[in-house]
Amino acid sequence: MALLLLLLLPGCAQAVVFRASIDQSVWEMETSRFFCRLSQSVPAFGRAVFEHEAGEPLRFRLQPTQTFQLSGSAMLVAQASPWQPGEAPFNIAEVEVDQQSGVLELDSEAASQMLVALHRGMTPTFSSERWYESDEPVQIGISAANFKSAYDDYLGCLDTLLPVNYRQVARTALLFPSAAWQLSDATRERLDLIALYIKTDDSVHSVYVDGHSDNYGRRLLNRDLSKRRAEEVTRYLVSQGVSEDMITTRYHGERYPVVPNNTAENRARNRRVAIRLERE
Repeated sequence: MALLLLLLLPGCAQAVVFRASIDQSVWEMETSRFFCRLSQSVPAFGRAVFEHEAGEPLRFRLQPTQTFQLSGSAMLVAQASPWQPGEAPFNIAEVEVDQQSGVLELDSEAASQMLVALHRGMTPTFSSERWYESDEPVQIGISAANFKSAYDDYLGCLDTLLPVNYRQVARTALLFPSAAWQLSDATRERLDLIALYIKTDDSVHSVYVDGHSDNYGRRLLNRDLSKRRAEEVTRYLVSQGVSEDMITTRYHGERYPVVPNNTAENRARNRRVAIRLERE
């Protein structure tokens, strides 16, 4: 740790340094309703990427062009940029290098601190003791030049992100009280999110709605109950703008329990409508 901090001191000539110059510092934005991606090329090293996926927290990764440039751990410190004499550095995080890919990944908190540093004009810098398993220390700096205009575009993209992503809605189980098929407020809120996603993602081509019951009571009545539940869900999705042609509605009664119907808790899990989305 002491060696890593020494590498950050002015005048340390031993470190191999990768950092875009002011002229090379280009921030690129990729935007959609599904993700916001803000990235910068680090010449001769790789790429620094901030990514905010719909429904997920912000993430950051430092992706080297060649594997094994880094190993072990690296210290991330916000350093003063060349145009900020006297600006005090501050530590952000210590992060482990993925041994298979050589990628450095940060969680949301550390990634957010990086954005704060860049907005202040500072240079977030990763420092490691060994470059390519040599005895040479290495520093990889992310330049703040030209950042603020790109950051404004990034904030605009965040305003348009969907509240959920495909993984979060592709498989959904809606639970029902005993002998009931009416939709609760919480169920409607969940269906609103699913309907919004379906209407936004053109690659979703099919929606399967499957009604189920527990085994309490007569089998034919349970089958009818599962039918009502499934049809109620389908009816609501259609009312929210999902094409009825996309939806396949089925009902199974008590035939396919997800857990044995041997406790009240298990029976509650089996009283459900399962929604499955399929993409092209």
